[in-house]
Amino acid sequence: MNTPKDLLTIEALSDEDIHSILDRTAEMKAIFTGRQNSNVLAGRSVLTLFYEPSTRTRSSFELAARKLSADVTTFSVATSSVVKGESVHDTIDTLMSMHMDYIIVRHKNSGIPGVIAKHCKASVINAGDGAHAHPSQAFLDAFTLREKFDSLAGKRIVIVGDILHSRVARSTSLMMQRLGASVAYMGPGSLVPTTAHTGIPRFTDWDTVFEWHPDVVYLLRVQNERMDSPFFPAADYHQAFGVTEERLLRLDAMDACIMHPGPVNRGVELCDAAMDYRNNLVCNQVENGVAARMSILSYLHPSTLSL
Repeated sequence: MNTPKDLLTIEALSDEDIHSILDRTAEMKAIFTGRQNSNVLAGRSVLTLFYEPSTRTRSSFELAARKLSADVTTFSVATSSVVKGESVHDTIDTLMSMHMDYIIVRHKNSGIPGVIAKHCKASVINAGDGAHAHPSQAFLDAFTLREKFDSLAGKRIVIVGDILHSRVARSTSLMMQRLGASVAYMGPGSLVPTTAHTGIPRFTDWDTVFEWHPDVVYLLRVQNERMDSPFFPAADYHQAFGVTEERLLRLDAMDACIMHPGPVNRGVELCDAAMDYRNNLVCNQVENGVAARMSILSYLHPSTLSL
């Protein structure tokens, strides 16, 4: 089987790619949770190139690479020539002279990982580009739900919050649909694209969400950093669109799960009690993030090898 060189979007993957990476994630989780290492990437080099801040994604990719015995280099944009005006192309030319096998990229502008992939032989992994895509998040989300339900076929997943600016919403909703789940959106009117635009049902309030009877409620934070001014005061947002204690009781009654890509804003997307809820899968997502990224790294085929 010809495996892809890069992981840029979920759309670019075949069904075989998706299922192979998910199946491999279970094997990688056994290695990770067993505090073992694999030599599958021994002698290969991995570069993390993050133009935007990140805690979970960057650290889990770096840990994943090290668990596979790769050499890891962290490129610090804040202390690099980028702050002096160096272009992305010139930065990549410089880094490729170091013979990297993988480049893991996060950038505020959509499409930059794809541009980099066209200009280098290394395998490029999109770790989030603007509001466009975040494919590794989609894999860890899908694997987390496969662990919970075995199959996503027929499951109902509502994604709540700032859909407009969310690369997570785009990648994860597509992944869930590819695996047979039904997806709906809910959130503030101007932050949720219309059904005609996305093809995904749009709810405007919690009552219609509860009537739909979701198996999973996936909360997103409002990305104020992508707006000129905050869209909502935090307390108002929580009352309108957050999981309050009263809504948590209703979710508990229907045995629904809660997910969130992080960072969680307590008292905004989720009340404190929701973090201790029996069907809260947020910590599972973090743990599975390492395993999913181990699987992605081991699945892709870099066209250049470090010798």
